[in-house]
Amino acid sequence: MDVLVPLYYLAGAVAVAVIVTRLVRTRGGSGGPVHDRYEAAFLKGGPARVVDSALAALQSDGRIAVGGPGIVAVVRPTARDLVERAVLQEHAAAPHGALHHLRLAVMRHPAVQEIGDGLAERGLLVDPATRRTTTRWCTVVAATAFLLFPVSVLLSIVDFGTSEEFSAPFVFKVVPALFVVGITAVVCASVAAGRITPAGRRAVAAYGRERGHLADAGHLVAVHGLRALPDPVLREQLLAAARINRPRGSGRGARGGRGGYGGRAGSGSGHHHSSSGADALGVVTVWCADSGSCGGGGGGGGSSCSSGSCSSGSCSGGGSGGSCGGGGGSSCSGSSSSSCSSSSSCSSSSSSSCSSSSS
Repeated sequence: MDVLVPLYYLAGAVAVAVIVTRLVRTRGGSGGPVHDRYEAAFLKGGPARVVDSALAALQSDGRIAVGGPGIVAVVRPTARDLVERAVLQEHAAAPHGALHHLRLAVMRHPAVQEIGDGLAERGLLVDPATRRTTTRWCTVVAATAFLLFPVSVLLSIVDFGTSEEFSAPFVFKVVPALFVVGITAVVCASVAAGRITPAGRRAVAAYGRERGHLADAGHLVAVHGLRALPDPVLREQLLAAARINRPRGSGRGARGGRGGYGGRAGSGSGHHHSSSGADALGVVTVWCADSGSCGGGGGGGGSSCSSGSCSSGSCSGGGSGGSCGGGGGSSCSGSSSSSCSSSSSCSSSSSSSCSSSSS
């Protein structure tokens, strides 16, 4: 029985080394500064806050008008950046001007999704697929350490009944290894669930300090969330749209709390790090998977992209089946710099996917 003791410790050391190494590698990166308010919004609240920031900026200078009950009208179709252009594109493609439909569609748009891809490439965020894999590894190691404890107790009983001389029970010899491995795995799993990396937290904090003097509506929403929006009517409209977009059973309401997506900003996220539940809403895209609130409301189904990145073709599973893009039907909605590639595909919980024939 004593021969098993070093095997326990060796296996435990290998398991801890593997999960710690993976955690460090996945949460490393070159880092760098936050370039604009949309990157700050994505870090703090995910795609939802990016869209809310753009809508606030468009409303503040009269380019769009949001009236009751949550209907968007375009007054001047002028866009100053890719996200605002995405808003105007999705509004033009929508059969109606409902704010919650528009908000969800723009969250799916490549112009918004590629912000997350860029942040992940610079090591400021960890993409959902990588986080899920790392968390799964840590969970397996923790569960194995837990299950080996009763096994060790049984081995101790067998050893006690067959041994001719008294010695410390086998379980007493190996329980330190099991305890250390189990605790390490649980801590690693908790850290791996975080969407934003240490470099990302430093970058967004530095952005807040440098741009703290800015008081335009888009910046206030990006950095502080919907609660900082100076227009009370628009604030209530966006909060109402967020509640509609949030699917049933996704946790705290849009009015309050700290959601799963963002910063720890939310899955948003999250996930997720701490940010608002209103901004922690997911969409049917790779960057919603960590928020635990894909689809929802009248704007989408329950499917979600679960692999890699959809940067070149933000694939989504809205409506009743898979679709590529963010509109109401199966279409490619792209900006001047992004489009759905024919080879990109996303698996979803309902097995919907963007096929190579999407156009």
